[in-house]
Amino acid sequence: MLVRKLVVGDLQTNCYILWDEKSKEGAVIDPGGDPEEIEKVIQKENLKIKYIILTHGHADHIAALAELKKKTDALILIHAADADMLVDPTYNLSSFTGENLICPEADRLLDEGDKVEVGAFELEVLHTPGHSPGGISLLADGMIFTGDALFCQGIGRTDLPGASHSELLHSIKTKILTKPDDTVIYPGHGPDTTVGEEKKHNPWVRGNFD
Repeated sequence: MLVRKLVVGDLQTNCYILWDEKSKEGAVIDPGGDPEEIEKVIQKENLKIKYIILTHGHADHIAALAELKKKTDALILIHAADADMLVDPTYNLSSFTGENLICPEADRLLDEGDKVEVGAFELEVLHTPGHSPGGISLLADGMIFTGDALFCQGIGRTDLPGASHSELLHSIKTKILTKPDDTVIYPGHGPDTTVGEEKKHNPWVRGNFD
């Protein structure tokens, strides 16, 4: 599996394009803006985008969703608990900036343990709520895409509607940091890290894995 990271949108969201090198079948995780930049990679690599997967439904992770759906006709995947965010500017928080973002509805609702097959590789859905009720992480071979649950030495905000600090910490400790230390973490914002590094250095969870 090949991974390309693009930093998109006003809030510098990490958008990931994943694909199977042999079949060229791919997926886009969190198209948070700059659809033309995402499309450039898709065209350059001659990819067939099968899915657009959303780690959660906040505006900075879905801003380019409608345009990308139109261009690729890929299926939109999101956890059931965040599905209403796609079509409600209050829920996805875009109404607070006056943008009033309304996206297409989901084609498939995800839940804990679901598998998403893209070419020869598979992504496993981990329900990691706390930043949002339907926040998910996506586990692949030796890597995990954590959305806004866990960052390099940080965690997602929990002062937003539907968020819970205790629930987020529980998600991180039981679903993400239980993976092998060399598992690469691809977060929704900021630089990549690893499970081992976060267990040692993340001030929100450090000391729980000694």
